Amino acid sequence: MATDTVAAPPVGKAQIAYDWLKTRVNDGTFGPGYRLVLDQIGREISMSPVPVREAIRRLEAEGLVTFARNVGAQVAMPDPTEYQHTMQTLGLVEGMATALAAPLLGADALARARRINTDLAETLTHFDPVRFTALNREFHAELYSTCPNPHILDLVHRGWNRLTVLRESTFGFVPGRAAASVSEHEHLLDLIEGGATSLEIEFAARNHRLNTLEAFLASRDASPAGS
Repeated sequence: MATDTVAAPPVGKAQIAYDWLKTRVNDGTFGPGYRLVLDQIGREISMSPVPVREAIRRLEAEGLVTFARNVGAQVAMPDPTEYQHTMQTLGLVEGMATALAAPLLGADALARARRINTDLAETLTHFDPVRFTALNREFHAELYSTCPNPHILDLVHRGWNRLTVLRESTFGFVPGRAAASVSEHEHLLDLIEGGATSLEIEFAARNHRLNTLEAFLASRDASPAGS
């Protein structure tokens, strides 16, 4: 006697939206600070905003999404305390690496760094925090590339790799920080090209990193989740 097979229940739209979003959060496609716009996501996966909203609420309950006043839903920053410690350490070692590298940077390397910073400035019109973060890393890698101390350089690489694990994109949380960052890059390049002392370059590079951290912390303290 044949046995009737029971068909699996259809997957609901909210579940489809949830799976689609969670995959992109976990693989870094939607980095920290990425704004989750209901209508935009709905169009991309061909459904109304209602199931998308439900999916985002589930992600919020899991700690992967936060809501900020006047901003809406954003991909959350994992482990803010670890991020703070990493940024503080990276500020110290990257500042020293940049200062040691400065006298050894050739004209070609400085020209490449300026071109990257020009690209960074151009992204401000239609801001993409993930793209900005990638270019920002390229910029700094160019400046410390000639650091003659391999131990310090190893610590810098460890710091940047740690930020990658944390899915770092502070500029998504504090998009206004991006313009200030571009300006600080210009100042740092001017110091290097103008033959500033190692101490001046080190402080400028360190403070640049710590300014980004301070902007992130101030944003968290000002938001309902950070109060």
